[in-house]
Amino acid sequence: MTPSSQPTVRQTRAYLYAMCAVLLWSTVATAFKVTLRTLTPDELLLYASFVAAVVLFAVLIFQGKLELLRSCSPGDYLRSVLAGFLNPFFYYVILFRAYTLLPGQEAQPLNFTWAIALTLLSIPLLKQRIRPASLLAILISFVGVYVIATRGSLFSLRLSDPLGVFLALSSSIVWALFWILNLKDARDEVVKLFLGFLCGFVFTFVFVVITGSIRVPDGPAIAGAVYVGLFEMGVTFLLWLKALKLSRTTARVSNLIFLSPFVSLLLLSWIADETISTSSVAGLAFIVAGIVLQKRLG
Repeated sequence: MTPSSQPTVRQTRAYLYAMCAVLLWSTVATAFKVTLRTLTPDELLLYASFVAAVVLFAVLIFQGKLELLRSCSPGDYLRSVLAGFLNPFFYYVILFRAYTLLPGQEAQPLNFTWAIALTLLSIPLLKQRIRPASLLAILISFVGVYVIATRGSLFSLRLSDPLGVFLALSSSIVWALFWILNLKDARDEVVKLFLGFLCGFVFTFVFVVITGSIRVPDGPAIAGAVYVGLFEMGVTFLLWLKALKLSRTTARVSNLIFLSPFVSLLLLSWIADETISTSSVAGLAFIVAGIVLQKRLG
C-alpha cells in the first residue's frame, strides 16, 4: 500500500464502520416494539443495561483500559452517577414507555428531535448564540413533529396520544442534556460509557425492586433484551466513535445518520407489521430537513 492510498483506505473503513452503526441503529425501533410485547419497559431497561455494562467492561479489558478506571477522581465518579441517571436510566424509562403508547413509526421520529433539543439547550447551558436562519430550521422540524403528533389531521388540534407524544419528545430533551454533560467530560469514551451504564443499571435495579416489577422472562424476551443492550446501548456507539475517528472530517460520516430513521420505517413495516402512514413519512421528512438545515448552518 502506497502512502498516497492510505487516506483513501482509512476513509473507506470509516464509511464501513459508520454504515454498520447506522444499519444497527435502524433496527432498534423494531427491536423495542417486538420486545416490549413480552417485557415491561422497566424489565427491558434492566436486562439491556446489564448486557451493555458487561459488554463495555469486556471492551475495556480487551483495549487494556482498566487502569483508566482507577485513575478516575471522586468528581469523575460523581459525573458518571449523574450521566447514568440521565442515560440509560431516565432516558429509557421515558422512551420505552413512549414506545408502548405510540406506534414505532411515531415514537422513533419524535425521539429523533434530540438534535433540535440540543440546539435549544445549548443557548442557556453552553452560552451559544442561535442565528435567525437556525430558528427557521427548528420551525421546519416542529412542523414535522406536529404532523406526526396529529397523524396528519393538521386542523383538528388533537394529538394522537398526548402522553405518548409528550414522553417521546421529553426523551429527546433528556438525551440532549446527557450529550451536553458528556461534552464537558474529557475522559475516555469507553470508560464513560461503562461507568454510566453500570450506574444506570444500579438505578434501574433499585427502581424495579421498589416497584415490584421484576420477573424472570422467557427465552425470546431475553434475546430481545440482549439485542437492545448490544446494538442500541453498547457496541453500535463504539462503531460510530471508530468511524468518526477514522474519517477525514466528521461531516463525511455524520450525514449517514439521517438514513437511519427511514430504514427504521421499512423495518417496522416488514418485521413489526406496522402499516406506515403517509403522515409518519411526511413528518419525518420535515424533521430531518430541519436538522440537516440546522447542521449546514453550523
